[in-house]
Amino acid sequence: MSVKERVAIACMMIFGLLLGAASPAGATVITPLWTSYSPSYTVQQEGCGTVSSLTFKLSCTSSSSGYDRAERRYVTYTSGQRRFQGSFKISSMGGSRISLKQTFHEVVGPFFLLAVENGGRLYSVEGGATVATGATVGTTVAVQTIHTMGSQLQCYINGSLKYTVSAPSSGSYYDKVGAYRTASGTGPITVVWSGLAFAYQ
Repeated sequence: MSVKERVAIACMMIFGLLLGAASPAGATVITPLWTSYSPSYTVQQEGCGTVSSLTFKLSCTSSSSGYDRAERRYVTYTSGQRRFQGSFKISSMGGSRISLKQTFHEVVGPFFLLAVENGGRLYSVEGGATVATGATVGTTVAVQTIHTMGSQLQCYINGSLKYTVSAPSSGSYYDKVGAYRTASGTGPITVVWSGLAFAYQ
């Protein structure tokens, strides 16, 4: 086979991957394209929480105010399918049960909160289900959530689907990243996020 023929076959294979290969039944699956965007955000600091760029720190075990948070609260969205992705690395952690990534429903309240326990277990605060393990101090963990309005929210850890929860059919939602001490949690913790990206379709 000539080089020209090999190049032509490779191009067809790539084109097939992009558009989706026809199944034996003749159906063609086409993956929708995502549109990147940069949502605005506000910085939230309460109790002993401090934010410096993408470094989020809780410096106390717990505070008298009842809340300890160091977070970015992103702008509300009300339609479409939304994708969040980013990576976090815990620099130090003397506490446990700290929320790192949140998706809120403005009426229902906490919809999906991804939290970490001392020891590296990632879990969903609502219900307590284990999402993944291995989120130990010094380890970089990639997180991606895909929220389909009226259907579900999927959480991927290091590229693998780990958790799915049903989503209300309508309403207003927003994302948060950072460090938030849950009702049963304690500080301190320092966590650094990186590679934050948002998209919709």
